[in-house]
This record gives sequence, structure tokens and C-alpha cells, in this order.
Amino acid sequence: MSHANAELIGRFYQAFQQLDAETMASCYTTDVRFSDPVFTDLRGADAGDMWRMLCAKAQGFTLTFEGVTADDHSGRARLVATYTFSQTGRTVVNRIEASFRFRDGKICEHRDHFDLWRWAHQALGSKGLLLGWTLFVQNAIRQQAGKGLAAFQRNR
Repeated sequence: MSHANAELIGRFYQAFQQLDAETMASCYTTDVRFSDPVFTDLRGADAGDMWRMLCAKAQGFTLTFEGVTADDHSGRARLVATYTFSQTGRTVVNRIEASFRFRDGKICEHRDHFDLWRWAHQALGSKGLLLGWTLFVQNAIRQQAGKGLAAFQRNR
């Protein structure tokens, strides 16, 4: 039988497959910390709102996940998210390594790792390929995503 925290990760990603952000957010503690190369430090409700925004905007979305492992304190998973990047209409296939920490039967820390340069190439085309490795472009991607999340939260 798998560990309860491995089942929690499975529930989180099964909800993501269904674009069910409320269930995803319910897997988090109220003070969760989320980070990835774009959203580098989200805390608490901001993490749930990021999933609400991404699920609401998702186009052409599919998700597969595997390699879920967990114990009482930490866990891992590998996933592939495929979707249409709305700003350019380009297809992105994002390969992600996720790590988790748990507290009281919920996720208290969630870190996603992926190659932002590879993502930028897929999402932005030649501009992303040529300049996606630069801090200037990566910071612009982060700022745009942060503005998008802030606008989503204002309009909820």
C-alpha cells in the first residue's frame, strides 16, 4: 500500500488533470510555500490562486504524472504538462520535477523544477530560443506572470 502522502500527491495531480483548482488548493496548508522558475515565491492563498488562474486559462491541456514517492516528511513526482500558451498560441510540453514537504496530512511546501529556457523557446519561439537564457527575459516572464496573477486576484 502506498504512503498517505503519496496518495495526497496523486490526488493533487488527478485534480490538476481535471483542472480542479479547488481540490488542488485544498491539498495545501494555509501557509504553503510554492516556487517554480516563474512563480519564485508564492505563499498561502497566492499558491491556490495561481492554480485557479492556470486552470481557468488552460487551453489544450493534458497532464501525465509518474514516479510518485513520499514518506512522512517529503515526496517527489515527475510530470509532463502539455498546453497551448495563450499569449502566443504555441504548444508547450513542460517536463517538471516536483518536490514536496508535508505537515498535518497536507502539502506545506511545493517546488517545481523545469528548464525555463526550454519553456521560453516553446512558448515564445525564436525569441525564447535566442534570449530565453538571459536574466532580462526570464525576469520579464516572471513579471508578466506576477501581473497576470495580481489581475486574476483583483477580478475574482
